Amino acid sequence: MTTTAPFSYLDTPTAAPLSITELMSGAYNLLEYAAVTAGEQVLILAEHGTDPVVIQAIAAAAAYRNAEVHVLSTPPFSAGGWDRATPSPLLSAAHAAADAVLSLTWWSEVHTAPLFFNEVAKQRARFVSLHQTATAAALSTGARFPLELYLALEAKTYAQISAAEEIRVTTALGTDVTFRDFTTGSPVSGHTSAPVTAGMWRPFPYGGANFSPDQTDGVVVIEESTVTGVPAERTTLELKDNRVTAIHGGAAADLRRYAPDGYYMRHALIGLNPKVRSAGGTQFEREKHAGAFYFGIDGLTPQGTVDRAAPGHAHCDCQFDRPTITLDGRPFVDNGNLLLLDDPEIRELAGKFGPADILLDPNPRLVLPPRYSR
Repeated sequence: MTTTAPFSYLDTPTAAPLSITELMSGAYNLLEYAAVTAGEQVLILAEHGTDPVVIQAIAAAAAYRNAEVHVLSTPPFSAGGWDRATPSPLLSAAHAAADAVLSLTWWSEVHTAPLFFNEVAKQRARFVSLHQTATAAALSTGARFPLELYLALEAKTYAQISAAEEIRVTTALGTDVTFRDFTTGSPVSGHTSAPVTAGMWRPFPYGGANFSPDQTDGVVVIEESTVTGVPAERTTLELKDNRVTAIHGGAAADLRRYAPDGYYMRHALIGLNPKVRSAGGTQFEREKHAGAFYFGIDGLTPQGTVDRAAPGHAHCDCQFDRPTITLDGRPFVDNGNLLLLDDPEIRELAGKFGPADILLDPNPRLVLPPRYSR
């Protein structure tokens, strides 16, 4: 296997102390998204390797709102939740006492049993996760995109997805997969196009429309995944009736070991944020870029059944940077270009914050100036 992206925060650069000034617009949007208010108990859940400047920026943004700020540093979580012995029960206790949790871990906490989606839903806390995006680069790019403008993109996307019966995704490398019988959003992440509410989990930077299919058929050529990184040799998945029926190629053995009971298609997401980085970003940062796509396959139970109410402990996200996506045959993404960015109503709303041509330009080199972030 060939991995071209960092594997943890230990493998990513840290920011210079003075760069905190460049992070505050993104940190402001994070706190706005989490709807943090004065007097609330805010838990910042960091890893031992999380950039201190990023932690300081987010803590300062919370403190500026007169929230009670608490920072808890934890060992890293495991990829896809494979290590069932983690995390410590201390995290669940702190989570239960918080009004808002801002998670700065590398691998997503909701792939673990103690912090899985159903556990998040039991608590009063609003939970926002910066998995692989608790970096200065992410806070100074995609996190600056105006929240109101993003929510408008999300609302229009969900309206179109919800009205469709079939979503087809193809790529230049040979992926051709079709999703049917899907539900949009999730009971925990929701898709109300509004800030996070009690018992809800959302990723940050905000970036995509999620759906969960019950029928998936086709062939996938893996470009990058949680388990394989970027495969050195061509690796393919065959899917039928929402199950992975065959795995071929160089990384096939790694994938089989990761989920010995087999895989099913758990969910998928279409990226919507034009200011999230594509080039240079981590996998879970790039998935949110406007026009990107990813899906998550997860482990079946030992009985070979699907259980979406619990973690599969083998969650494998597969990333596609430049897909073509159609909804009932109608173009929605063309070779990585989100066509919704040309919607007249979206462009009119963008003008509220600055020039639409700048705000909606998906070129990751054109970093949004802070003055256009809100």
